[in-house]
Amino acid sequence: QVQLVESGGGSVQAGGSLRLSCAASGYLPVSYCMGWFRQVPGQEREAVARIGTDGHTSYADSVKGRFTISQDNAKKTLLLQMNTLQPEDTAMYYCAADPTYDGSYLTRRPDEYNYWGQGAQVTVTS
Repeated sequence: QVQLVESGGGSVQAGGSLRLSCAASGYLPVSYCMGWFRQVPGQEREAVARIGTDGHTSYADSVKGRFTISQDNAKKTLLLQMNTLQPEDTAMYYCAADPTYDGSYLTRRPDEYNYWGQGAQVTVTS
């Protein structure tokens, strides 16, 4: 079993920055993918950024150039640096892990991630 705990959410004015962290505990294989997703009430959960243990990354078009995903494999810590935040970035942000990643594709489908954190609220005011 894997536990994921997010931290670092909060409220910021448009143009500001926040950094989200996700601490993983439990067993993860040598190769796995982790991702940040976000969800607004009434809307589907969407992939924001994903990273594999091989260092490959993938971003949603809406956050490219503003958000950076990174991870410390040894510490099992996932980070999301969010810059130039906009009101449309307001959402609950979730950390997730896909232990079946084989290096071929960083899936954006939430149903392919086995483990989820409890979420961290990010609110961007105009």
